[in-house]
Amino acid sequence: MKSFRLLILLCLCMSTFYSNAQNKKNVEYDWDTKMKDMGLIDVCFWEPSIQYYLVYKTGDNFTGKSLYNAKLTKAWLHPRAAKMLIRAQDVLKKERPDLSLLIYDAARPMEVQRKMSEWAKRTNNGYYVADPAKGGGLHNYGMAVDVTLVDGNGEWLPMGTPFDFFSPEAHTDQEDDLLKRRRISPSEYKNRKFLRRIMEEAGFKSIASEWWHFNACSREEAREKYLLIER
Repeated sequence: MKSFRLLILLCLCMSTFYSNAQNKKNVEYDWDTKMKDMGLIDVCFWEPSIQYYLVYKTGDNFTGKSLYNAKLTKAWLHPRAAKMLIRAQDVLKKERPDLSLLIYDAARPMEVQRKMSEWAKRTNNGYYVADPAKGGGLHNYGMAVDVTLVDGNGEWLPMGTPFDFFSPEAHTDQEDDLLKRRRISPSEYKNRKFLRRIMEEAGFKSIASEWWHFNACSREEAREKYLLIER
């Protein structure tokens, strides 16, 4: 009888331990607090005229799934990158007061980067997603931002492709040829050039494969100076 009671007690303890472990696992990690504690900046709080639509909180991205949990709600950036983006918004507003920058994505947790990389490799699109095994990309340090232009009615200016469009039509190094072959229109060509000029005037660097992506520094500098966004 004594052994039977001990067995029941052991089972109850194991059940409680398992239940607590599952509850802990199911609690969503608070990325907003994590990024704030890391010293990152909610750039749209600093400059409310900058708009944001976090694409990876929705299924409107290349995976077709929501990758950000309910506790990643803001567009976070390293203070250096945030100041540069605010500068870009100032430059834009001086030239075109009717337009605004809209953020698609900013600081990105490394665990999300791993999910994106796995999906991209399965679909032969690994070229477009920074490899976590090689340190990830600048989003994972809060030093890159994905943006577009939006008008006063909230309409996104046409850029020739949607965000996360993995195809040569999204490349910045082929735009003259794309225009010549009518793969993008003159207005789309002009909008891309304008966005890139505004961002580059603020100190950002564009990349060849995505018209929406801008870096605030090199990967080498980020790995040397800044913290990777991990739990």
